[in-house]
Amino acid sequence: MTETILTGAGSGAPRTIERTPRRAPLIGSYQERCQSFTWNEAREWLDGMPDGCLNIAHEAVDRHASAGLADQVALRFLDRTLPTQELTYAELRDLTDAFAIALRTLGVRPGERVCTLLDRSPALYVTALGALKNGSVYCPLFPAFGPEPVRERLELGSVRVLVTDAEAYEHKIAPNRDSLTSLEFVLIVGDRSLATEPSAPLPTGTLPWSETMAAATSVLHRDGFTIAATRPEDPALLHFTSGTTGRPKGAVHVHQAVVAHHATTRFALDLRPGDIFWCTADPGWVTGTSYGIIGPLTCGVTVVTDAADFDAGRWYRILEEQHVTVFYTAPTALRMLMRKGTELAHGHNLSALRHIVSVGEPLNPEAVVWGLEAFGLPIHDTWWQTETGAIMISNYPGMPIRPGSMGRPMPGIEIAVLERGDDGRAAVVDGKVTVVAQPGVDGELALRPGWPSMFRTYLDNPERYAKAFVDGWYLTGDVARVDGDGYVWFVGRADDVIKSAGHLIGPFEVESALMEHPAVAEVGVIGKPDPLAGEIVKAFVTLQTGYEPDERLRRELIMFGRRRLGSVAPREIAFDQALPHTRSGKVMRRLLKARELGLPEGDLSTMEPSP
Repeated sequence: MTETILTGAGSGAPRTIERTPRRAPLIGSYQERCQSFTWNEAREWLDGMPDGCLNIAHEAVDRHASAGLADQVALRFLDRTLPTQELTYAELRDLTDAFAIALRTLGVRPGERVCTLLDRSPALYVTALGALKNGSVYCPLFPAFGPEPVRERLELGSVRVLVTDAEAYEHKIAPNRDSLTSLEFVLIVGDRSLATEPSAPLPTGTLPWSETMAAATSVLHRDGFTIAATRPEDPALLHFTSGTTGRPKGAVHVHQAVVAHHATTRFALDLRPGDIFWCTADPGWVTGTSYGIIGPLTCGVTVVTDAADFDAGRWYRILEEQHVTVFYTAPTALRMLMRKGTELAHGHNLSALRHIVSVGEPLNPEAVVWGLEAFGLPIHDTWWQTETGAIMISNYPGMPIRPGSMGRPMPGIEIAVLERGDDGRAAVVDGKVTVVAQPGVDGELALRPGWPSMFRTYLDNPERYAKAFVDGWYLTGDVARVDGDGYVWFVGRADDVIKSAGHLIGPFEVESALMEHPAVAEVGVIGKPDPLAGEIVKAFVTLQTGYEPDERLRRELIMFGRRRLGSVAPREIAFDQALPHTRSGKVMRRLLKARELGLPEGDLSTMEPSP
């Protein structure tokens, strides 16, 4: 079997690269699956529970612990300073049972919210899965958030239980504790002396994790444990997602989401028994929960997690020493590896690695081809959102890859591109929308509701939720086009699209073109107001090592853009070696625009700190 890679799409006739995958996909060809797949079939791949009940944690842990995988390593924790820790499926079952008992002992009822503010550690994973076993709603928070975004999310979520460490408690929770009226219990993991004087008692409702778990383990050994009989539509997960303005939105997902987590992990990530899987996304984000915890564990694989910051050499050592077979990471991380060259990759034995997948933002075509040079493997892009809960569009394993394309809809997913109005969003006339008829025409990407991981509401904001659905479609807010073969191409967020001299220009298209220049490491593109054109395209460019940000290179990049893009090329280019990123790795275009125009910068809680 060969895998075809079309390169140069959009810039003349593509050339074709063929390669033989290291192992054929386990789940059948894309065409076969799309023709035969149903979500009812995917539901049958899981155990379920008596009386039609379904629980995410049972599918991720307990069914493996009682079906031959009890002694297999489920989680392997790496750290720069701590010894490697491992939990087998049996150990993970017992610890998550104990945490669920601890919640019941505290009187935490099904449906109440349990939150983590932790680095990647065993306590985080035990909390997430144990809360689900109790029937609680699990809500992850990114540990690098500052005090105000933490306070806001705890308040919006009416969180009753928080698990965190002593340092985070001291700096991010204690100053606001009195105002968080719903927060009744805080469990402190590790050394409590950072949060209080060693001799001082912990505040009421603030409990040591170790003592709480020890007491619950004693109850487990004496009385055993029965998992909550959760129904498929019972709330299970609460993920906060920030827009460009306004308060964070709390997207609520249900236990039935595990059907999509499991199926898409098999389809897009090609996970199979015996795999070693590494997802670099922090569990404080939806990717780190859906595909760093739930999806891979439902497939019975070993999940590697690393608490250390990014370091290219360390990442290659992890891939080599842990014999990682499937690697799921972000385009920003891949570009950082690209800047180190292929020599670093070639200095490691990566023969175990068979599949590399990207998530979080559009993947530039150059990164796909670079994967072939560095790993002997192309990078497979995926697209989804917090609201969708699982991968919706992917370069399916074994399917021909078109670099720059997000791929094609997952089996069971129906998409459409809708005609847009003047605001860039789908044009709604008398409650109706119009599907774009011609391939290659930009429009708002929409999904037909019905997949199991679709969010069920925005917490306490039903009006906002209702506005996301029009005429039988979920409106994603992303602008895309579909080519004649069904491949989906990302153009930009509807509120990022640039309107210049009557043209609608997607910033990602411009960024991808400039990335083809050897001097360019990363690009962020915005629309800048112009009295004649309405807006002009301005690009902020980070250079590769060895290039000087001078006027000669600026003119060279402008001409390079014109040759590649014609009239939609950047008119202005600024050099910036420290583009602002979200903590999940996306260039913050709206922040670039605010700084350019002298506008308020808005919510910066999701911004990566400057190095």
